[in-house]
Amino acid sequence: MLSERQLAESAYVLACGLPGSVLESVAQALLTAPEAMLRAEISKRVPQHHNRDLVLTFLDQWRTEGSHLSGQAVAVALQTAAISVQTQRESQSVELVWTGPDAGVTTFRRTEQAILQLLDAARDRITLVSFTVYSIPNVARSLIRAAQRGVRLTVIIETPDKLGGEHEYSTIRALGDEVAACATLYYWPKEHRAVSDSNKPGLLHVKCAVADGEWLFLSSANLTQQAFTINMELGTLIRGGTMPARVEQQFEGLVRSGELRAV
Repeated sequence: MLSERQLAESAYVLACGLPGSVLESVAQALLTAPEAMLRAEISKRVPQHHNRDLVLTFLDQWRTEGSHLSGQAVAVALQTAAISVQTQRESQSVELVWTGPDAGVTTFRRTEQAILQLLDAARDRITLVSFTVYSIPNVARSLIRAAQRGVRLTVIIETPDKLGGEHEYSTIRALGDEVAACATLYYWPKEHRAVSDSNKPGLLHVKCAVADGEWLFLSSANLTQQAFTINMELGTLIRGGTMPARVEQQFEGLVRSGELRAV
């Protein structure tokens, strides 16, 4: 039997993976729609299939294990969870991230440690962007673990070999077959790029990762073992606030517009 506390915990987990507007819409459906029409009403109110599946799984758990709890109680639990998650997201924390010599003045998080924390914290989606990818076994394993727990992976790469006229997607092999198989991969086509006066195309020089619109890793470090160990690199790990979602939306917009092309 589903207790009130378990209901609240399940509502919080759902809120962590969905926009607050979706939770509010579901709560209103619970308060106004007849129970027999609830699934149909949810399908109308939540058109995105991934979000809808999460909501319907939550509602099925309530119906099978917590039918003694009223629809009003479920609606209040969802609204409370949405407010709690929104408050948490708006409370931003920023940490500096470093690879390089220790000056003995300030303690920084290590670059690889920070990006692994972000990847391991993801519950719903990860966007990973890098200019160069080479020999990153710990990151690759973390990405595979994320995919195995249902996290959607979007990887955006520069593919410099393509610009050099060699094999188009040899950069992808550096991710490993398992990562490439479970991720959606994009690159920036040469024909979409502005060129310099010397006719050199612009570069996708971004190095960042975003998880759930809540975590943002932004660094000078490429996804390479050298950047994680012997280079001098500086970056930030941000949790909460508006910046992670804004960066995520920027790349989503580039995909939607066709500026970035699927591999």
